[in-house]
Amino acid sequence: MTTLNDDARALLGKPNFAWVTTIRKDGSLHSTVIWVDVDGDDVIFNTAIGRAKERHLRRDPQVSISVLDPENPYHLVSVSGKARFELEGADAVIDGLAHKYLGVETYPMRTPDEQRITVRVTPEQVIHNAG
Repeated sequence: MTTLNDDARALLGKPNFAWVTTIRKDGSLHSTVIWVDVDGDDVIFNTAIGRAKERHLRRDPQVSISVLDPENPYHLVSVSGKARFELEGADAVIDGLAHKYLGVETYPMRTPDEQRITVRVTPEQVIHNAG
């Protein structure tokens, strides 16, 4: 396991958009923009069960999450590891991310039939450039 340094942790802790890359069934890569945060030494994001990210990660848990500082394109962090899923507390996590990114208390885009899930990644590899 590799740990995040303070600067990488701070960059992930700001409301900077990240992108996550997963592996499709055919082996090709799938990248999408996400909200992200840190929890202890782990990087976390949240999605709904049944979405492409969740399906891909259930089949192959290898994942990469990257953030680029919008103020300095040479300031970045990329974390790779294996995804783990958590159902418990997932609604609170998406609400926390909505507060971080939108300044609202409750995630406004939730649909009545979706079940949220948190994806937790313990860093196995970290690429960090302080800019």
